[in-house]
Amino acid sequence: MKIKLLAILLLTLLPGLLLQAQVAVNADGSSAHSSAMLDVKSTEKGLLPPRMTATQRKAIASPAAGLIIWCTDCGNNGELQVFNGTTWTNLTGGTASYGCSDNFTDTRDNKVYATVLIGTQCWMAQNLNVGDRIAGSSDQANNSILEKYCYNDSESNCEVYGGLYQWNEMMQYSTTEGVQGICPDGWHIPTDTEWCTLASYLDATVNCYTIGYNGTDAGGKMKETGTDHWAEPNTGATNTSGFTALAGGLRGTTDPFWFNEQLITGNWWSSSEQNYSATWFWSMYKDYAYVFRNPYHKGHGFSVRCVRNSD
Repeated sequence: MKIKLLAILLLTLLPGLLLQAQVAVNADGSSAHSSAMLDVKSTEKGLLPPRMTATQRKAIASPAAGLIIWCTDCGNNGELQVFNGTTWTNLTGGTASYGCSDNFTDTRDNKVYATVLIGTQCWMAQNLNVGDRIAGSSDQANNSILEKYCYNDSESNCEVYGGLYQWNEMMQYSTTEGVQGICPDGWHIPTDTEWCTLASYLDATVNCYTIGYNGTDAGGKMKETGTDHWAEPNTGATNTSGFTALAGGLRGTTDPFWFNEQLITGNWWSSSEQNYSATWFWSMYKDYAYVFRNPYHKGHGFSVRCVRNSD
């Protein structure tokens, strides 16, 4: 009975709406403005456009010029965007910000990085590879040149696993947590807390104050699957997070210096110091599904991931 009544009501009203060709949505019964096809009036509620991720936006087939959406993972906190007939732009007139599922181009060297949204954090889904390669036998220096190590002094290793950086070089000689450091504009070096936010989002058993192995399976959810960039058995690797951690190894500090543990471990600095000589880092191993959180000497060369600014 209710369906029949609704059908009768629509049949009664539709011809009038089609003839009028204007629609007013309000609580006071006023007519639509003569210049408007749709006139929405309220002092209590707003108008919501469709909300979607950048990936969902890109899936819209042949968008019409003037199409408006709210991109939930674009910019720092989402962005109102309109299709101008050629490209998506934001409604302030500028180029639409990339979404966290889009690739990101570092304008310093035009390298392209995949990105991934994990919880509310936007991470690079690849290790940073920026700077001029120097020999592993030398320390990186505060000389206004971005410097990196490549495992076994081979540029091809940087192309796959990213660069290895001493903490001070990564931080660009600041000690401020969350500093941009060697990250591109709009990105920063993650703090120990931000690493923990990531790991605990993936695994509720992670304890942010634990030293050593941590949680149950966050590492497995972050490690690339297979044995192309991890040695067997690559325990628990599913990469369900999309983080795609690779076992890039490290550059050690003992005299003489050494490169070690490629395919065995992946090690990533945070921007949080434990003390003057050591800082917190997070790592994963081929034999375990959990993550590790430890302090280590700043002179070691570790991998770097950047996280997008949120303010």
